[in-house]
Amino acid sequence: MTHPLETTIREAYAAFGRGDVDGYLQPCTQDFSFNIPGRGAIAGSWRGKQGLYELARMAMQVTEGSFREEVEDVLANDHHAVVLARHQFTRDGQSKEYRTAHVYEIHDGQLTRCWEQPQDSSAFDDAWGIVQASSAKP
Repeated sequence: MTHPLETTIREAYAAFGRGDVDGYLQPCTQDFSFNIPGRGAIAGSWRGKQGLYELARMAMQVTEGSFREEVEDVLANDHHAVVLARHQFTRDGQSKEYRTAHVYEIHDGQLTRCWEQPQDSSAFDDAWGIVQASSAKP
């Protein structure tokens, strides 16, 4: 039997895929943070609604609107959730693809923090391009 949060998370990712950041944020706390490792254009800690909007804007800008995310699996319980995903896009005229895991912390049934964990950190940095980015985002 699947945990109810699995369906909620799949719906949130479907909303994000449609460009509906508010739909993605529905199961999240007000102070939600999405933490991305590396030295690429989107690396850093993106906090709250403003931070997620900025992250989505930056990802679409860097990929010229080509960013696509395929959810391969979702695992969840009352304390944690993991989304296994494949990201594909074009940057600077070159196709990029990598697999990643989004590891969520859950409190009182809401997503509070997420850490992106790329399967291959070199491929991840290559995909996003290494830049000097601030590690603290809105």
